[in-house]
Amino acid sequence: MKLDNLTPKEVVAELDRYIVGQTAAKKAVAVALRNRWRRQHLDPELAEEVAPKNIIMIGPTGVGKTEIARRLARLTGSPFLKVEASKFTEVGYVGRDVESIVRDLVEAGIQLVRTEQVAEVKVRAERAAEERLLELLVPQRPGPVDESWEDNRRAIKRLLRDGQLEEREVEVEVAEQRMPTLELFTPQGMESMGVNFKDMFSGMFGRKSMKKMKVADARRVLMAEEEEKLIDRSQVESEALRRVEEAGIVFLDELDKIASHQEGGHGPDVSREGVQRDLLPIVEGTTTNTRYGPVRTDHILFIAAGAFHVARPADLIPEMQGRFPIRVELSSLGADDFTRILTEPENSLIRQYTELLATEGVALHLESGAVEAIAQAAAEINAAAENIGARRLHTVMEHLLEEISFEAPERSGETYKLDAEGVRERLDPLIADRDLARYIL
Repeated sequence: MKLDNLTPKEVVAELDRYIVGQTAAKKAVAVALRNRWRRQHLDPELAEEVAPKNIIMIGPTGVGKTEIARRLARLTGSPFLKVEASKFTEVGYVGRDVESIVRDLVEAGIQLVRTEQVAEVKVRAERAAEERLLELLVPQRPGPVDESWEDNRRAIKRLLRDGQLEEREVEVEVAEQRMPTLELFTPQGMESMGVNFKDMFSGMFGRKSMKKMKVADARRVLMAEEEEKLIDRSQVESEALRRVEEAGIVFLDELDKIASHQEGGHGPDVSREGVQRDLLPIVEGTTTNTRYGPVRTDHILFIAAGAFHVARPADLIPEMQGRFPIRVELSSLGADDFTRILTEPENSLIRQYTELLATEGVALHLESGAVEAIAQAAAEINAAAENIGARRLHTVMEHLLEEISFEAPERSGETYKLDAEGVRERLDPLIADRDLARYIL
């Protein structure tokens, strides 16, 4: 893992770089993360008994629930999976067993670890790919190597590194991918028994052929081949399984949609309770078979979320409530919050649009009061229409900058200024016409 020894204050500070407010939720996930570190330092016998303190985040859409969980996973290098509880039915999740959550989390872990290992071997892979390109550009001649050949090779190598040969064509031996895609329909809960024919027969049917391509494309192909040679697949799989079991995070969204809110429920309420009972073993701790081996879910952290406008956390079945002992409420966002969101985070919207337009040579300049006007307009639209939280800022910014974004290639070298009056001029007519605002903003 990357930063698994961060203190709770350090975790909150890192989350503050990207997410405005919601301190209570940040503290809750920071403590949950630190408890993982603490458990790893206990006596193994006791550590086995310490279960993760799963969290329920309560709050409307667009206030940062998903982003907190996602950023936490990135911060620690943890396998992360987001699933929507409302997509489950009592008989399965889009036709699949709820244990597919674990299998999907393992796949996320495999991809995560593989990406890290690719980064570690990147320099070696680049050198090996470069040597292979040189062999294609300056083939080894039979007999003793003379000085002129060496000089030519060095000259070509310099040109190659300077990027001056990217358009030259070379002939590369590449593997043909002609294996048909076979889709097997297996009984529910048997996904892990599915056969990966591509892996099974790759050695038998993996033909190679010579293909002409530009140096730039050949480098990518050769790099991928060299990376595969340098990566230990079994090590990737074992490390991924370890991380899933010890550090996996599942974000279970829309939990309120499966909470029964009627006493002695019937119909849909019974179905919702059935979904909870299907999910319960995974949350409580079980062993799930995957194509990479068995995975225990005892120490996976589950972070659930929902608006809970109609149902309440108390409407969940008692067993499910017991497995989510920590509950935090996230506050709705207003104009002041939007002003901070537009400017403070490292990935703020203002910075994103400024950098995007700068690629076309257009300088975006928001004059005094413009940011506050945008924030106020977004808050008013949320109040008048559906409250989608900070997501409203995206639609507002797109509408404000639509014209300059379209014309930017022809306006290179210009500065596009936006003041408070210009913001209100563009947005006020839409805010006044609620029906129109619903469709455009």
